[in-house]
Amino acid sequence: MASYLYHLISSRFPSRDKVFIETLDNRKITYGDLDTGSARLAGALVSLGVIAGDRVAVQVEKSPEAILLYLACLRTGAIFLPLNTAYTPTEIEYFLTDAKPRIFVCDPASRDKLAAVAMGAGAAIETLGDKQNGSLLDKATGQSETFKDVDRGPGDLAAILYTSGTTGRSKGAMLTQDNLASNALTLVDYWRFTKDDVLIHALPIYHTHGLFVAMNTLLVAGGSMFFLPKLDADAIMKLMPRATSMMGVPTFYTRLLQHPGLNKEATRHMRLFISGSAPLLAETHREWREKTGHAILERYGMTETNMNTSNPYDGDRVAGTVGFPLPGVSARISDPDTGKVLAQGEIGMIEVKGPNIFKGYWQMPEKTKAEFRDDGFFITGDLGKIDERGYVHIVGRGKDLVITGGFNVYPVEVECEIDALPGVMESAIIGLQHPDFGEGVTAVVVPQKDAQIDEKQVMAALDGRLAKFKLPKKVIFVEELPRNTMGKVQKAALRETYAGLYKSS
Repeated sequence: MASYLYHLISSRFPSRDKVFIETLDNRKITYGDLDTGSARLAGALVSLGVIAGDRVAVQVEKSPEAILLYLACLRTGAIFLPLNTAYTPTEIEYFLTDAKPRIFVCDPASRDKLAAVAMGAGAAIETLGDKQNGSLLDKATGQSETFKDVDRGPGDLAAILYTSGTTGRSKGAMLTQDNLASNALTLVDYWRFTKDDVLIHALPIYHTHGLFVAMNTLLVAGGSMFFLPKLDADAIMKLMPRATSMMGVPTFYTRLLQHPGLNKEATRHMRLFISGSAPLLAETHREWREKTGHAILERYGMTETNMNTSNPYDGDRVAGTVGFPLPGVSARISDPDTGKVLAQGEIGMIEVKGPNIFKGYWQMPEKTKAEFRDDGFFITGDLGKIDERGYVHIVGRGKDLVITGGFNVYPVEVECEIDALPGVMESAIIGLQHPDFGEGVTAVVVPQKDAQIDEKQVMAALDGRLAKFKLPKKVIFVEELPRNTMGKVQKAALRETYAGLYKSS
């Protein structure tokens, strides 16, 4: 089967002149443009030596060309490796050294500061801008409008997405062609997407939510989308009368709830609002329904799995739950220590199994083995329960991972940076409920005796060392951190103590 996932997508293309992407500046990309544009970029990749199985790492601004590059990678059999645009050169160095991509594609403005990093990792560097510019586009200009797609099978890798844990070392989740294809097909049916749908897309495209959940689903449905560079409440409100659906993170909904134009009439043309990537407060769910008449559909997914569960399209969308396991996906609750499957209603570790589950962690066979049960269930690291109606509830995280604005932050990385600062004895990073970001990254710091250090100094020292989304929203100073008898810091106690910190934010 030629280019497994791309074959599925292209077989669903409607007429070539139908618009797939429309930007705020009225630029239109048709399905025909997707086909010819991705063919030219695929030709450019091959001319640069890319073969099936090579990694193509990408850190670029959101643009239609970035989507064409993703499709070009599928067509050449290359493994697409998107990287957060907020990552610093130090962070990029780790990813490139670990993944060893054939090519690293960055924004033209970042080339000079990243060239040495790419060279050190053995990757050729190319550029792709959001103004239809860059060296990769220049190389694609003279390529053919057709491309013979490389044969790929369902088990071949389509992408690697780096995810976080609590160990301090980011892991590359290997996603196969069928992981992405099966999930897209399931979501099209479950969420009732058709060629008549027009999605408001304001999500980043280096994240599984904006790239795979939104993009693949709309491509397989043959629909269209409004392509926004980022969250823009005014623009979203203006687009709603021409759109049918929106995928967002809780921040989207809290910001839109503050917009004076939000009401039932403004959302009358919309059929579906989806939220994910971070917990949606029940209060936000309730307020949105009161103002618009729409019940937000919350779902649950991970970098390693795409979507696992979803509240129903028809039926009760229960606030505070993430719905039922999707068709083909199994979910169960186990004892975190013994792995024993628990009874209905009991709280334990959420485990999932299905065609959406990733192949494992890049170059980490032991870590991969540790995260799977012998019967193939993946241990998610999330604590939850399944109620008597079958709804899955997430009650916390088995790990101390913080999810802020839909992005993962693992505490060890931030703690190491803070602990290295003059005047700091130790620190703990926790996630606290935040009305805008789901969770707010919060630093609890123990200063050295007689040290003169304040929040402003900590924030200034971290700026430029870490991506913006990893920076603490607030820094709290304490005399000591709570510990158990084994000396382990009790982060649950810290979260309880400061639970209401952001209520007035």
